[in-house]
Amino acid sequence: MKAAVFHKPGDISYDTVEDPKIEEGSDVILKVTSTAICGSDLHIYDGGIPQAKDLIMGHEFMGVVEEVGPAVKNLKRGDRVVVPFPIACGHCFFCTHGASPHCENSNHEHYGPNGDLLDQKGGALFGYTDLYGGYSGGQAEYVRVPYADVSPRIVPDNMTDEQVLFLTDIFPTGWSAIDWAQLKGGEVVAIFGSGPVGLMAQKAAWINGASRVIAIDPLDYRLKRAKEVNKVDTINPNKVDPIEAIREMTGGRGADVCVDAVGFEAERNMLEKLKATLNFEKGSSKVLENCFKAVRRGGTVTVVGVYGTPYDNFPVHRMFDKGITIKQGQAPVLNYIDHLIELVKQEKVVLDDIISHKLPLSEVAHAFDIFKNKQDECVKVVLKPHGM
Repeated sequence: MKAAVFHKPGDISYDTVEDPKIEEGSDVILKVTSTAICGSDLHIYDGGIPQAKDLIMGHEFMGVVEEVGPAVKNLKRGDRVVVPFPIACGHCFFCTHGASPHCENSNHEHYGPNGDLLDQKGGALFGYTDLYGGYSGGQAEYVRVPYADVSPRIVPDNMTDEQVLFLTDIFPTGWSAIDWAQLKGGEVVAIFGSGPVGLMAQKAAWINGASRVIAIDPLDYRLKRAKEVNKVDTINPNKVDPIEAIREMTGGRGADVCVDAVGFEAERNMLEKLKATLNFEKGSSKVLENCFKAVRRGGTVTVVGVYGTPYDNFPVHRMFDKGITIKQGQAPVLNYIDHLIELVKQEKVVLDDIISHKLPLSEVAHAFDIFKNKQDECVKVVLKPHGM
């Protein structure tokens, strides 16, 4: 089959590889009909999260069940499914306590309690380095899906792939950022980052009762998309001080909720890059620190942007003095996905309006290039493994 294979930072190509096979009785083989590039794929592509061996990329995918292992009960050949990005066994302590991204059984080599940079990770993820299980991802014509009775969800045949594809990751992730804040209604929510996850968090904020949603992003074309599809207020931090702007919008208090939908790959100046190098840090925590500044006293900060290293001079003093509540981590997709499917089916939310590019999988190298370098007003790329 053909697949998008990561070789080394900056090098991904459309290669011929071996077809996946049923390895455990609980596996299915999926014929992938649509897949997407996620911002966290860039962490591997840029070398921010190390991967020494070739790897089939991609954790946002859906398709049709092609082959079924003998132990699978809930799926049959021909079922059309979306597949959540965390790989969960369904029966360990964490899976049975609503914390499936921390599955104890899916990440055989690198699972552990510490959460270290180069070891002791949580549960496995599709196509996301050997540290997270080494599973092949879905930027391919076919993919093996383990524990197939646990995570995949059958989706209606009368809906397009584009309408439901983002139930795999970015909509549940954006939803997590808002659900963790436990909105009561009427809150001002400031979302740092208007990439795909930020856009989904904006949608989730409105659905959950926000009175005002503010998008912060340094790229005008992404702010334009946010305003068009989500009717939000916008701030470009390269043009105004975002902290002061948010305070001006909120009577000087700050936002009730701030969401970090950027993570460690924030834009940085040369001094910030030098500091990171000297401190052995990957990227920067500046967006998270801005959230702590912009949130009101007693407010909530949620973090769905990825961080992989410790950071020097972390502002614990501000967190304490302001009494900030913080929640972060991988999205527990299984906690939300059935509800979110219903929202899409009932047309209470539209997900495909963030797509800027649809390309054949054969153009994956070009797709990564424009996504990484913010070319051609690229917001979200959907790839088609079997042709357009």
